[in-house]
Amino acid sequence: MTLEGHSLIAGEAIPGTNGTTNGFNPATNEHLQPAYTLISEQQLRVATEAAADAFDSFSALAPLQHARFLEAIAENIEAVGDELVERASAETGLGLDRLRGERARTIGQLRLFADVVRQGDFRGVRIDPALPDRTPLPRADIRQQQIPLGPVAVFGASNFPLAFSVAGGDTASAFAAGCPVIVKAHNAHPGTAELVGKAITQAVKDLGLHSGVFSLVYGSGSSIGQALVADPAIKAVGFTGSRSGGTALMRTAAARPEPIPVYAEMSSINPVYVFDGALAGDVDTLAKQYVASVTGSSGQLCTSPGLVFVPAGEAGDRFAAAVTGHITPLHGQTMLTGGIAAAWQHGYNALEGVADVELLGRGSAGPGENAPAPAVFSADLDVFTHNKILHEEIFGAASLVIRYKDVDDLVSATNKLDGQLTASLHLSEDDYASAAPLVPALERKVGRIIINSWPTGVEVSHAMVHGGPYPATSDSKTTSVGTLAIERFLRPVAYQNFPEELRPAPLKDANPWKVRRLIDGEPVM
Repeated sequence: MTLEGHSLIAGEAIPGTNGTTNGFNPATNEHLQPAYTLISEQQLRVATEAAADAFDSFSALAPLQHARFLEAIAENIEAVGDELVERASAETGLGLDRLRGERARTIGQLRLFADVVRQGDFRGVRIDPALPDRTPLPRADIRQQQIPLGPVAVFGASNFPLAFSVAGGDTASAFAAGCPVIVKAHNAHPGTAELVGKAITQAVKDLGLHSGVFSLVYGSGSSIGQALVADPAIKAVGFTGSRSGGTALMRTAAARPEPIPVYAEMSSINPVYVFDGALAGDVDTLAKQYVASVTGSSGQLCTSPGLVFVPAGEAGDRFAAAVTGHITPLHGQTMLTGGIAAAWQHGYNALEGVADVELLGRGSAGPGENAPAPAVFSADLDVFTHNKILHEEIFGAASLVIRYKDVDDLVSATNKLDGQLTASLHLSEDDYASAAPLVPALERKVGRIIINSWPTGVEVSHAMVHGGPYPATSDSKTTSVGTLAIERFLRPVAYQNFPEELRPAPLKDANPWKVRRLIDGEPVM
């Protein structure tokens, strides 16, 4: 597929008038072609106005056509073939196998949301029939459904060029809710964004939908990104990235005449808690798994374990020694961008400069300028508790081992943590009673609690929660992964005393879309 280097605005490739940017190969420090033109705020308004125009028709799609649209996007992405993963690899330094898996996840979640649309439970239909003879007061006929918010702005993520970007979870769930989407492409992988953007644009055309259902725009985050969030046509925002970037968008959204929700996933160190029973088994394998979780994808995963609590004493010493043995032979992997590699180095230097923090083990740098050596540090619990630097995320292959005495130490330390995406407990059955007091503390701090597994790897499913209290996300009541993500882009409306002729299809007596409904509190098909 020929890359044109332009924004895709309401079905058309539109050359930007505000300069250009290029993709960048972080492994070779080479610029990639073509150059991508950046749009002006005036050109952005064409996209937002088109999205607003598309909303009425797109939000009212019948389930079968709506689901078919999501499936068509999946099929079109699949049809791009290896050109997509090869371009993504060139722009990010991520390996082809990792990106093939990410492509499969992207396609899979689109198809999962197509099933959600067909089933229709997300509409949340509730019907309280009229009770005209009720005393002392009659009850009106009241019917409720969830409706889409309106056009959604989605920001592509640096670390997931497919699964959290143009056709990623935010876009898929917003489309499933019935919201047009404008994606602000991440400038680190513009070619990947264009290939996926063309797949979506073709699906819009083939299904005969309004062209404003989807636009892909290129521009700087500080100007076009902020202007997109400030635009009155936009009704919600999906973002995955840094805390500074997410909070900047939150401030813009809150300052609008009509404030809107920003669903931002931002920062997490994903603590791991190792209990005595886990160290009574194969300590070497446990340490190897930990190092693999820390260093996978160069540590550039939002669920990478940046912190592990290990018992003080001989068993904990064996774990620490095994960690040193496993990380020392490793070589650094290419990071996504030069800026991200520099930020990792800044975090490493800050941690190294803290008194009473020990470098437990470090590998060697990889080839090129953007492949720093992975590292694991160690400190006592008291040092961790009293120094906020040790609580900060280092985005990349670095982690911290903390030694503790008992579960009271763990509860106390957990209470001092910021909000997190995940927490993991490694234990045996003998540890259950000891671990029980920790669970309520973790429930207050994280979105997903994991037993005897590692946090990297997020299943896209109905029950998954990929969220957590601030600063892990901007809204702890939501998830950005799994089918529950659709609820971010919906709101309830009640219809009182509506005649049958004016009722939306899910609320009609005949139930033409065959959705499940609560009638007088009882589930009915």
